[in-house]
Amino acid sequence: METLLLGAGLLLGAYVLVYYNLVKAPPCGGIGSLRGRTAVVTGANSGIGKMTALELARRGARVVLACRSRERGEAAVFDLRQESGNNEVIFMALDLASLASVQAFATAFLSSEPRLDILIHNAGISSCGRTREAFNLLFRVNHVGPFLLTHLLLPRLKSCAPSRVVVVSSAAHRRGRLDFTRLDCPVVGWQQELRAYADSKLANVLFARELATQLEGTGVTCYAAHPGPVNSELFLRHLPQWLCPILRPLAWLVLRAPQGGAQTPLYCALQEGIEPLSGRYFANCRVEEVSPAARDDQAAHRLWKATKKLAGLGPGEDDDDDPAEEPQPQDPGALSSLSGPCPEKTRVSGPSRSYPGSPDLSKLTKRRIQVKAEPSPD
Repeated sequence: METLLLGAGLLLGAYVLVYYNLVKAPPCGGIGSLRGRTAVVTGANSGIGKMTALELARRGARVVLACRSRERGEAAVFDLRQESGNNEVIFMALDLASLASVQAFATAFLSSEPRLDILIHNAGISSCGRTREAFNLLFRVNHVGPFLLTHLLLPRLKSCAPSRVVVVSSAAHRRGRLDFTRLDCPVVGWQQELRAYADSKLANVLFARELATQLEGTGVTCYAAHPGPVNSELFLRHLPQWLCPILRPLAWLVLRAPQGGAQTPLYCALQEGIEPLSGRYFANCRVEEVSPAARDDQAAHRLWKATKKLAGLGPGEDDDDDPAEEPQPQDPGALSSLSGPCPEKTRVSGPSRSYPGSPDLSKLTKRRIQVKAEPSPD
């Protein structure tokens, strides 16, 4: 009996050490009052996004929940208004898998909301589920959609500067290896999905890095944020039903609650004094070094141009970015894809066009060639 008790005590002690050193998230501080400011949080109807929106609403911000499901989005609006006491929480439809939906969201937002101070790209998927598309659904939702949304909302972000863009990434970026000849090719099977997810998270880190350089001097700063190991629906929703009851109790023990996962994105959105660290990757509310592939400036610039093409914003990877030339809209009926051994070209369900007042981000600064030195956090 004594042996059993000793063993149980050792296990409990080990769990407490692991929880408080590796699992529990440090609380976010930052700006106390956000009254008069507007934030957009994608995928805010559940999990990390909902907890992020809740904290922003508690601090007085006007919060737009950009979600795919109207039913779940409006239910989240009701919950957040009740919990925060802030009625300035609204729902707007956004499906990041559809470039036409991203464009429609941007049009509706810009016509109805005079401010945008914080843009948090939280929405993401880890699996295609049963959906079969002619394009890489994981890369579209996790990277291309947020890229296009940022491009379309940039004029409002700049007019409200200082403002911030936060891209929720993952430590999975360390396993990512971008193949620029197959960025938009469909993925089939769980092994390809794991690779595509890691690639999309690497793209998130490179996007934040390049965006920081493109926006230098504008008052808009951006950050990649790793929420940590979080007990959310992101992975469990795609598991076989019989496996979920087994994994849910384990996930509850060793993973963070969504509220804990929201702390680093909130830190990047609210913490004062981190502007010099724009473009960096944060985890546990502090700067963290990334893999060599995630600090490759040439790859970041190449990805920027490739994503422009995938998002229907004009010339892509082979574009020379001549500042004297204005970007030309692509064929409104089709979304171009990069050359490569893909089965077929991807088509978007609506027109792809450049909106008035949306500048070509790649022309704000000159191209970088050398890998820049990482500034040390204060």
